[in-house]
Amino acid sequence: MEKLKLRHELKHNINVSDYMALRQRLGAITKQDSHVDETGSYRIRSLYFDNFDDKALREKINGVNNREKFRIRYYNDNMDYIKLEKKCKINGLCSKSSARLTKEQCEGIIDGDIQWMRNSTDPLIAELYTKMNFQQLRPKTLVDYIREPYIYEPGNVRITIDSEIKTGLNSKELFDQNAVTMRTHDQNIIILEVKYDEFLPEIIRSIVQVNNRQNSAFSKYAVCRVYG
Repeated sequence: MEKLKLRHELKHNINVSDYMALRQRLGAITKQDSHVDETGSYRIRSLYFDNFDDKALREKINGVNNREKFRIRYYNDNMDYIKLEKKCKINGLCSKSSARLTKEQCEGIIDGDIQWMRNSTDPLIAELYTKMNFQQLRPKTLVDYIREPYIYEPGNVRITIDSEIKTGLNSKELFDQNAVTMRTHDQNIIILEVKYDEFLPEIIRSIVQVNNRQNSAFSKYAVCRVYG
């Protein structure tokens, strides 16, 4: 079995002024993700899973030490590359595993047609099938946002800036580009996330401590669940 790779993750809520300064500093020492468009960003649309008892939501709110959540995700409206992801939090560290899905497979999962998953050779798809059966996991909430990613190779650091966070009013609208979405909070709120392996280089640490802001426990999934 592949060893689980755990990474550190820091989050900060920042404002537009912080963002402008941060963007300039990061641009001087990092490189951008290869998947960005001409704006230096890409759009992410995710469909998160939870059960009838809101297990994933409650564990996040209560700060449960070991927790997990499943989501289906694609980028820049490209439905040819869709991923099933499981994100885990273990003693404050994070890990993520993923599997490719087709649009037809996703539509089946959303509609409750999951028997094909039972015999999947991909362990993550098989795991979701088991948890949809025994934990009653179901598609729950649509989350949209714009991500601006930066990479700093020493320490395997990935810095992302997320903005324009919106939620859909119907989880079955994952592939509807005209689906009605709404802002989840003040439009000036921007989320800075920093992920790294064993150490965070001092130059990055000094840049991301914007105005000495405290680390945040912001969750895009949790804030979107306010709306359903």
